[in-house]
Amino acid sequence: MKAAVIQMVSQDEVQANLQRAGALLEQAASGGARLAVLPENFAAMGRKDAAAIGRAEALGEGPILPWLKRAARDLKLWIVAGTLPLPPFGQPDAKAHACSLLIDEHGEVVARYDKLHLFDVDVADNRGRYRESDDYAQGAQVVVADTPVGRLGLSVCYDLRFPELYSALRAAGAELITAPAAFTAVTGAAHWEVLVRARAIETQCYLLAAAQGGAHPGPRETHGHAMIVDPWGRILAEQAQGEALLLAERDIEEQASIRARMPVLSHRRFFSQGALRPAHTSE
Repeated sequence: MKAAVIQMVSQDEVQANLQRAGALLEQAASGGARLAVLPENFAAMGRKDAAAIGRAEALGEGPILPWLKRAARDLKLWIVAGTLPLPPFGQPDAKAHACSLLIDEHGEVVARYDKLHLFDVDVADNRGRYRESDDYAQGAQVVVADTPVGRLGLSVCYDLRFPELYSALRAAGAELITAPAAFTAVTGAAHWEVLVRARAIETQCYLLAAAQGGAHPGPRETHGHAMIVDPWGRILAEQAQGEALLLAERDIEEQASIRARMPVLSHRRFFSQGALRPAHTSE
């Protein structure tokens, strides 16, 4: 029941990134992992041609999807493919999504999550301005799927700031949640650890937070600190910077005990369901 989280320092050359990702996936399989999570933008960082990359992959002319499927088959490993640009199925000319694919050990795509929250933010770093919506369309669905390590919820990077998504994943049965990311050095130093641990604690899920950790074209510097966090919020494994493979085993009995002793799911009340309403005051 081991899961692996991978940290990379991806550059703008796709084939070189795939070679490095392949070496880390091989380590994951050798370490006994049944599922491995690649970081956001694992195949390319700093590229200006997301639309062209996505169209080529959608038409079967790109290198990334065939490589992922072959790696999963060869290593007998389930892979969460961080993110890659992909238009909607059957619409190769449509705007791409920042897409996280779940690929099974037979090389089949069994789930697709399109990033719901796009990073349109000003940051006090060398780049200063990030506008993911220039290149990507927003996703529209919450995605949970069964895997050999448990029921898996999918999320990506900036999603971590929106706890309602994680509540929805838990309500859909998630036991583990992936969060492949490329947090900036500035926002990561301020918020990364507390966000990852908070999402684990409130959902009582394992958080598999893959990351980019280093310097990239753009220019861009990412925070790193890939980590695996358990349902009590404990960090089981972490890597500050550079390439790394992290492994941890899911303790099913302990997770069940945590959920039984603190049954937050049954206690939760939602504004959207009318259980709670804002108070109205008059002057």
